[in-house]
Amino acid sequence: MATKSMNDLFLATLRDIYYAERRLLKALPKMAHAAENEELKQAFTDHREETQQHVERLQQVFEAIGQRARGKTCEAIEGLIGEVEELLGDAPTPSAVRDAGLIACGQAVEHYEMARYGALGSWAEGLGHDEAAKLLQLTLAEEKAADALLNQIAIDAVNGDAVKAAA
Repeated sequence: MATKSMNDLFLATLRDIYYAERRLLKALPKMAHAAENEELKQAFTDHREETQQHVERLQQVFEAIGQRARGKTCEAIEGLIGEVEELLGDAPTPSAVRDAGLIACGQAVEHYEMARYGALGSWAEGLGHDEAAKLLQLTLAEEKAADALLNQIAIDAVNGDAVKAAA
C-alpha cells in the first residue's frame, strides 16, 4: 500500500501493530515458560491476557474507522521475537541471567508498542477518529504499565540475582 496520505499511513501502521499483537500472543507463553522468577513468569502470563484484549481493541479501532481488521507483516516484531528465540536457544545459565535477558527483550517489545500506539493515537485524533484515539490511548497506557512492571521486577530481584550468579 502506498502511503500518500496520513490516512494511508495510519492504516498501514494500524495493520502493522495488529500483526505484532497477534504475533505476541504466540511468543508470550514461551517467555513465561522460560522465566524462572515467579513474578516475571506471572507478568508475562498476565500480559498475554492483556495482549488478547489489545487485539480485540484493535479490531474495534478497525471497525470504528470502517476498515476490515487485517495485519501486515511487522518486520520489527519479527526481529524482536527473533532476539527472544536467540536468547532461549542459547539458554543462558544461571536462570537469573536468562530472566534478565527476557526482561530486556520484553521491554524492547513494550518500547516498540509504546512508539506505535503513541503515534497511532495522535494520528487518530488528528484525523478525527475520536473513538479510535481513545481506544489506542488506553492500550498505550497499558503498554507503559507493562514496561514499568518489567522494570520493577528487574530492579527488585532479577538484575541483582543475575549479577551475583554470573560473578
